[in-house]
Amino acid sequence: MTELATMEFHPRPQGGEAKPWAFPAPERGTLDNGLTVLRCHRPGQQVVAVEVVLDAPLDAEPEGIDGVATIMARAFSEGTDKHSAEEFAAELERCGATLDAHADHPGVRLSLEVPASRLAKALGLVADALRAPAFADSETERLVRNRLDEIPHELANPSRRAAKELAKELFPASARMSRPRQGTEETVARIDSAAVRGFYEKHVRPATATAVVVGDLTGVDLDALLADTLGAWTGSQARPRPVPAVVADDTGRVVVVDRPGAVQTQLLIGRIGPDRHDRVWPAQVLGTYCLGGTLTSRLDRVLREEKGYTYGVRAFGQVLRSAPDGSGAAMLAISGSVDTPHTGPALDDLWTVLRTLAAEGLTDEERDVAVQNLVGVAPLKYETAAAVASTLADQVEQHLPDHYQADLYRQLAATGTVEATAAAVNAFPVDRLVTVLVGDAAQIKAPVEALGIGEVTVVTAE
Repeated sequence: MTELATMEFHPRPQGGEAKPWAFPAPERGTLDNGLTVLRCHRPGQQVVAVEVVLDAPLDAEPEGIDGVATIMARAFSEGTDKHSAEEFAAELERCGATLDAHADHPGVRLSLEVPASRLAKALGLVADALRAPAFADSETERLVRNRLDEIPHELANPSRRAAKELAKELFPASARMSRPRQGTEETVARIDSAAVRGFYEKHVRPATATAVVVGDLTGVDLDALLADTLGAWTGSQARPRPVPAVVADDTGRVVVVDRPGAVQTQLLIGRIGPDRHDRVWPAQVLGTYCLGGTLTSRLDRVLREEKGYTYGVRAFGQVLRSAPDGSGAAMLAISGSVDTPHTGPALDDLWTVLRTLAAEGLTDEERDVAVQNLVGVAPLKYETAAAVASTLADQVEQHLPDHYQADLYRQLAATGTVEATAAAVNAFPVDRLVTVLVGDAAQIKAPVEALGIGEVTVVTAE
């Protein structure tokens, strides 16, 4: 008789005791040239992230050349007084670094990631780009051509086209927010190196800029390093620009961007609401997440799981521009796509979800799941230095205190179901939503008109 072999099982690993976590607090300082510095030592993060925030907002762009901030941001990595565009790219590569830049309503951001051992070299390159960018005619012309090539592709993208139309509908034509962030074909075509340099000289200076440095700074004399690099950048001591108030018209209405033959309809439903300076923000974040923040949210449960109209619908709040005096604003929106024949029924069900929310409120279970998803996974969200640096830079752009994000997580955990319900209902009132539909007007106009959610206008897609 064969003796059966016995197996020895090792003890099953057990979870350790949970450790308290809070969003890291930065140290704040100022260089001799006026540049504000936020630093955050993150042991073990050998890839250091640097964000440089420039007070060069889109509403500062000269009339008729929308997009000049974007071209300037892209041109920062296209050569300096020390390196040609090719040499600059090669030097970055030798550092193992990446450098990105973009322009948005609050200003221009440069984002650097580099191994800690090569931080000095990479910061020197960024300092050169800010101190003495080349803005060569040939490179500017190339960037303009590239941008002009991008625009038709963006207009062909239903979600990008919907965003363009919603901004045009919400904001007055005189407001920069009503026009595409990166300019139109007409305005971009007017941009040359002189325009880029003029915008740079008027708005880019260390006194109104902030650098955020996050990573493992063990053995790094950051003060000396910053003094030798970003500290060598000079400029005037001009004060930050005033932030104009955001004005918007959220009268309930529907705009159909006609795309004959489209098999899907892109939905974008939005209005303007309070930004992060408003005390309602934590409850609004929680309520919006319950409404459409994840696959288990109400909108997905009805439109995706029960009806099969869509692969997913999301509700979100996105800060457009902030100011301490409360004149900032956030975009509160619902987005997704549905098949063309069910556009009317899908919108009907969506409005039913909003009305039910107002009548019956959220459940405690929905609130608890949202808190767990927003707060419970925060330590994972901020595992990288880049994630921490980006959030700190957001706080700088939005004129928030350094402890804001840590406070927000505590506030989210303490927000009750009733508060979250009220905030979500106020964020998405059924009679104050601008609806943009990119799709086949011949098929969707009549069913949407029958819903009575606002006057329906059809515009022609470019």
